[in-house]
Amino acid sequence: MERLYLPSMNREQARSIIQKLVERFSEHQKDYHLPEYNEQKARQDFINPFFKALGWDVDNEKGDSEAYREVIYEDKVFVRGKAKAPDYGFRLSGSGKKRLFFVEAKRPSVALKTNKESAYQLRRYGSSAQAYVSILTNFEDFIVYDCSRVPNLNDSASVARLKHIYFEDYIKEFDFIYDTFSHEAVTKGRFDKFVQSDANKKGSQTLDKEFVQSLDQWRKYLATSIAVNNRKLTDEEINFAVQQTIDRLIFLRFCEDRGVEPYAQLQKSVSQGDAYKNLFHLFEQADDKYNSGLFDFEKDTITAKLKVDNKVVKSVVADLYYPLCRYEFAVMPVEVLGNAYEQFLGKVIRTTPARNVIIDEKPEVRKAGGVYYTPQYIVEYIVKNTVGKLIDGKKPKEIEKIKIVDPACGSGSFLLGAFEYLLSYHINYYHQNGYVNKKGKDNPFTPQGTLTTREKKRILLSNIYGVDLDANAVEVTKLSLLLKCMEGETEASIKQQISLFHERVLPDLDSNIKCGNSLIDMEGEFDLDSDSMVKPFNWKKNFPTVFKQGGFDVVIGNPPYLRMQGLQESQPFAIDYYRKHYQAAKSGNFDLYVLFDERGFNLLNETGNMGFIQPHKFFQADFAEGIRNFISKEKALAEVVNFGSQQVFADATTYTCLLFLSKKKQKEVKISSVNDLGIFATDSSKLETFISAQPKENTKWNFVSEVKQSLFDKLYKLPNTLEDITRKIFVGLQTSADKIYVLETRKEKTKTIIVYSKSLDEEIEIEKGLLKPFLMGKDVKRYEPLTPRNYVIFPYQVANGLAQLMNRDFIKNNFPLGWNYLSRNRKELEEREKGSFINTWWQFGRTQNLTEFEAVKICTPEIAIKPQLTIDTKGTCYHTTKVYSFVFNKNIKEDEKYFLGILNSPVLWYFLSSTGYVLRGGYFTFKTEYLKPFPIKLVDFKNKTQVDQHNQIVKHVDLLLKLNEEIKEEQQLPTKIEQIKQRIQHSEEKINQLVYELYDLTPDEIKIIEGESN
Repeated sequence: MERLYLPSMNREQARSIIQKLVERFSEHQKDYHLPEYNEQKARQDFINPFFKALGWDVDNEKGDSEAYREVIYEDKVFVRGKAKAPDYGFRLSGSGKKRLFFVEAKRPSVALKTNKESAYQLRRYGSSAQAYVSILTNFEDFIVYDCSRVPNLNDSASVARLKHIYFEDYIKEFDFIYDTFSHEAVTKGRFDKFVQSDANKKGSQTLDKEFVQSLDQWRKYLATSIAVNNRKLTDEEINFAVQQTIDRLIFLRFCEDRGVEPYAQLQKSVSQGDAYKNLFHLFEQADDKYNSGLFDFEKDTITAKLKVDNKVVKSVVADLYYPLCRYEFAVMPVEVLGNAYEQFLGKVIRTTPARNVIIDEKPEVRKAGGVYYTPQYIVEYIVKNTVGKLIDGKKPKEIEKIKIVDPACGSGSFLLGAFEYLLSYHINYYHQNGYVNKKGKDNPFTPQGTLTTREKKRILLSNIYGVDLDANAVEVTKLSLLLKCMEGETEASIKQQISLFHERVLPDLDSNIKCGNSLIDMEGEFDLDSDSMVKPFNWKKNFPTVFKQGGFDVVIGNPPYLRMQGLQESQPFAIDYYRKHYQAAKSGNFDLYVLFDERGFNLLNETGNMGFIQPHKFFQADFAEGIRNFISKEKALAEVVNFGSQQVFADATTYTCLLFLSKKKQKEVKISSVNDLGIFATDSSKLETFISAQPKENTKWNFVSEVKQSLFDKLYKLPNTLEDITRKIFVGLQTSADKIYVLETRKEKTKTIIVYSKSLDEEIEIEKGLLKPFLMGKDVKRYEPLTPRNYVIFPYQVANGLAQLMNRDFIKNNFPLGWNYLSRNRKELEEREKGSFINTWWQFGRTQNLTEFEAVKICTPEIAIKPQLTIDTKGTCYHTTKVYSFVFNKNIKEDEKYFLGILNSPVLWYFLSSTGYVLRGGYFTFKTEYLKPFPIKLVDFKNKTQVDQHNQIVKHVDLLLKLNEEIKEEQQLPTKIEQIKQRIQHSEEKINQLVYELYDLTPDEIKIIEGESN
């Protein structure tokens, strides 16, 4: 009789079933601890019914094929040559190989609370497969572990334990169990929220970080041996040889743990004789079997002749196996490898004349502030909203024509994401259209329910393309894609396909993934002999079939973030070319990613779509005027997802957005704001979204809702901006030796000042004439009188506002104490800026125009959590680059304190927040380019109402300055301080109300402004 699958039970039904299981276990608990009651019985009697109650189809009662089963019972993997298995792997039906969590089952007699071996086993599976929360249970105990960190064999059972529930407490803890691990909880995103909140908090190091340390170590070992034993090899050839050797080892090691290759063949091959020659023999056999460019020895003429020390080869190979290797290649997603490789590729091998090896960070990586590996949820969103929209509803033959490219592919994360999406789509399509039961070559499935490697090869070669300037990155991309092809294969399935199709297993990707500079295709404009880094790449010649179709259908990726100043070190030859050939570079300064925006768009065919993750600074920055105008003119902007201050990249402060462009002219733009990355990562459908008009040319982009836009339009109609009325908005002095020149105040005397020097770690005495009062960012507080706590040595004579450097004799004769102090720091002063000051080592910096410092000015810290502006009414304070100051035009009639009231009001805060200059933690930056556009309300001094408003603001600002000085006085009574605080609050509220009146804001507009600033 056919079994019918019962749909998921509701919460109360589940509670009732688990209650009965608890009662039955409690009644016979002693019997379940007897030796004959084994793990298999515990699963059948309790663990299976437990998870079935939570709505999981444990026994595949739906009768799905292997690709669609949501609970993989005996989730087989190969560990150290033997088939091992997490007892259950849980996933959503049709989601491919991605496991949500593992469950490892034990017999009730195992004391799980203290059994470290069982905990280690589960955590090793979970960390390697990125099942970051997993469960260890014998029904008597239900233990949840954080598996985001790589386990150590010696860890106690309590390490990384998130929650332990004894069976008697299952009903008391039922809501937690059901709301986290039930089928309903997973489909509604509650499980993902639990992972986001509780994973990555305990233990030591994540898998990808540990793996990149292994890669770094192997590179060092191999490079050192190869450099010494192969002295004719260039640095470029050594980098190639090391990369190829590591890639080949990892590929074969992955195949071993997945049962495709005999386990430990690498270990056996290096156990005796010439270890590297023996390895190379395995590489040659792999070429016969896989046909992968990874083992192409016609192209690679270097590695066959290498001499590598046996000790080094054996050490690297040993690191790939238990117990030195703490992760399981059998379950490790290819994406983890890509994450590690992305960091690995940020460094390069170079040798000294003595053949010593140095591993250096690449200049472009250093200038860009590091390597940014794109999180998987970002890749998935971009792929879903480009590739996904394009292939929806199409047949495999139609999809075969679709061409997808990443023009800066790096380790291949976006191409992997696109390939994975295509594989899942094809599995679903074939399953829904009855291909499972087809015979022979027409069946795209293996007996295990995965796509055959032949079908995966077809999809890969038809659809996926990539380019990168780094030849090693190109090889890693190929490796990652090839490993993705091998997922789900076994030795038997490989043999079957070789026998059936009479062809080697893997594709050669050389025609799809190529090395070159995506931005340069004009060879004639460079001297290629002297400019070896040019690597021009002609897209039409390299991908002729693609451009016969008019170009690519999809361009995706994470382009490099490198300012023009960084290019001057890594690609100085290219700057003039970019300015000549890219509209995005016409403004002078530019960032590399905006050039990729233009290039990516131009690679598209007439219906193509592009999706990038990149900094959102280009919305407003002056350097990006060219790319904004380019996109606006083409009416190409389709969607923007703005992350604001949310930090997408781990270990980096980078303010980003997702940019989607379309070759089809767009009437409107979909705008989304992300206020919580956790929510976006688990359920992007909950984005705050609205529709905006296409941005106009020659404007900065301000993506706000229609209501906010009308308010912005109202502000922008004011005829004057802060730039119009200020003589200068300027930063402070830059010393290049702060710890020498900047001195903390200790005691003031008649002609000298006693200060503390960080460089000497002692108090010294210096003449007043050599010192200027100096503000740091922390010295500037909202409506507070400026009280410099530091002095700066400023060895200049000032005439007519210009500073002229004092010569050494003048300083010696007039300021002997100061000269003695500078002389004690001479060595460090001479070494500044690569020796630029060796002949003027006493010099503070460059010649300064000091009229701004000596004028009345409004000051603000460079960054602040709310407006923190105050005023220097005496014009005596100099300040650091961490302080910004406003000096107003001489023809301005308004009191500076009037402007101070406006700039400290929520109106400025609203303006800054809506233009996107929010930093991590809600801080804002007050840089000049962001402040200049702020609309400022000038006073019509013939209008009595406006004059009165002006005077009232000045009056209350004066009062606030006085009150903030009073509150600092010593021996104030608490009641007195509270009274002063109330008066401060009253005056601030009064100023804000006056500013709202000045700007003619309605009550609804005031609500919007105050909602944004609070």
